[in-house]
Amino acid sequence: MFGVINVNKPQGVTSRDVVNQIQRLVKPLKAGHAGTLDPLATGVLLVCIGDATRLVTLLQERTKTYTAEFTLGQVSDTDDSTGQITQSPQPAILPDVGDITSGLIQLTGVVTQVPPAFSAIHVQGQRAYDLARSGAEFTLAGREVVVYSIELLKWEWPLLQLKITCGSGTYIRSIARDLGRLLGCGALMSQLERTAIGEFVVEQSVPPEALTRTALGGFVIPATQITAPLPRYSCTDQDCRDIVCGRALVIDSVRYVDVTPPLSGTLVALSDEGYEQLYGLAVVTEKGTLQPKNVFLRTAPPSGGAGPS
Repeated sequence: MFGVINVNKPQGVTSRDVVNQIQRLVKPLKAGHAGTLDPLATGVLLVCIGDATRLVTLLQERTKTYTAEFTLGQVSDTDDSTGQITQSPQPAILPDVGDITSGLIQLTGVVTQVPPAFSAIHVQGQRAYDLARSGAEFTLAGREVVVYSIELLKWEWPLLQLKITCGSGTYIRSIARDLGRLLGCGALMSQLERTAIGEFVVEQSVPPEALTRTALGGFVIPATQITAPLPRYSCTDQDCRDIVCGRALVIDSVRYVDVTPPLSGTLVALSDEGYEQLYGLAVVTEKGTLQPKNVFLRTAPPSGGAGPS
């Protein structure tokens, strides 16, 4: 139980609900998700198990892909269809493909985005959604996010279907809200499916109801898949003993696998020769050594193969 499960989150449940279901099955091991989905949204929810919860940030940094539906001519306090909806007057001239494309271009790239008022952003130690529900007045600061592309899939007033590829921290609801403002007719997000987080795709996800105590293990993707984008270093038995003690490793270039040489500050996955077991993460130091950062080995054998125990 050292890896990640690609869960297809259904509509109407929270990401925490899914994690709690898995947590009950793997106790006393930990479980945690790598990027929340609103109850309205469906699709890829990555749940890490055991020591893999220490690798969550690596998954959060991966590119996300969504299929979204926006409803034009409406706005809401949550920026989606779950909130208090206000109908906007239908414009005399409806937006056309050119208007929409122009608006989407303005929302693509490195952009400053204001999160929805109903979001998990912390405001003076409280969640924004708690403040919003209590009627408190507050302002959320804009923050820089990356929207790699927005592809127009279908358009017929008032429904707009899009494929959005973006970086971490991007709110699709905010894109809907901001597009509605640019078009002058208002808009909200009415459907959302996360179709991919990096190489983890919805077609290979598993529904929560299939996750039983006996079947769960068959759906766990090894932790080496989480660290696959990183350079890797295959460790000897002596390296494993050093890792367990937190000692830096002298790099043998033959066992360092990457297209570029090890540069100071680079995060490296420590593994066996076949990259079947993840022993830990290390950082390349200015001295050119590998300093263990996260260690998953408990013990290292005096000789022969090594692996977490």
